[in-house]
Amino acid sequence: MELQGICHKMHVGLKDLSVTDQQIQRANVEYKLILDRAEIDLPFNLGQEIEIEWTGNIYCVSCGNKTSKSFSQGHCFKCFKTNASCDMCIMKPETCHYHLGTCREDEFAQNVCFQPHIVYLANSSALKVGITRTSQMPTRWLDQGATQALPIMKVGSRRLSGKLEVMFGTQVADKTDWRKLLKGEAEPLNLIEVREQLLEEFAPKIQSIREEFNQNLEFNENIEVLEDEFAREFIYPVEQYPEKIKSHNLDKTPLIRGKLQGIKGQYLILDTGVINMRKYTGYQLIIRA
Repeated sequence: MELQGICHKMHVGLKDLSVTDQQIQRANVEYKLILDRAEIDLPFNLGQEIEIEWTGNIYCVSCGNKTSKSFSQGHCFKCFKTNASCDMCIMKPETCHYHLGTCREDEFAQNVCFQPHIVYLANSSALKVGITRTSQMPTRWLDQGATQALPIMKVGSRRLSGKLEVMFGTQVADKTDWRKLLKGEAEPLNLIEVREQLLEEFAPKIQSIREEFNQNLEFNENIEVLEDEFAREFIYPVEQYPEKIKSHNLDKTPLIRGKLQGIKGQYLILDTGVINMRKYTGYQLIIRA
């Protein structure tokens, strides 16, 4: 089978949901390819030989124009410099500058930055703290390859969630070690216990941030502690993890081949190396199986 189209990050979803005796929601992760924005069932199975070839073409995922280089995961340079979705505050939400009147796109701010967000704990390569819109659960966790996740707070804006993430980040990592992620499963953690420890330790700072943001009457940016949320566990379709990590780079080697050993996060794990499909958003690919 051969498929060709503009690559986007893989669609992730859950199946076979169950609840354990410890009230933990457990589910298997399933994937679909997205080529030319169409969701496609994976045309290959674990253990199967596949080929991925880059045609040499890149198309901006925002304006659709052909571009010689991809910026910020699939944008041309013009869109990278003008789109709010490419602004620095997307990577560092605590630096959101809407309240200063300098946001690139008011509509984007209303649809994204001022939607309900959660602060969460996750276990990917190790314990980490992160943020996402409530509408992006569980997608965010699955994209990161987390095997466990627990929402701990719900807030009214991206900037507020970023402030809390930075606060917790003084004690908990906010990044995933992608090499460690792809070498195996992280040691299981009691996220409920970690949540209680962090909320107690940071109670004075949380109250200070709450008072700071309550002064803004334009938006509802209240902090809600999620004491009754249950923990989640995710099982990825991986038959074998590599002992050593080698990363494929389509910019240097436009044609790669290998036997599919697993999928985790946005990575295909081949016996010849791993490839981050999200990195090649906007690339025109040919996939053979």
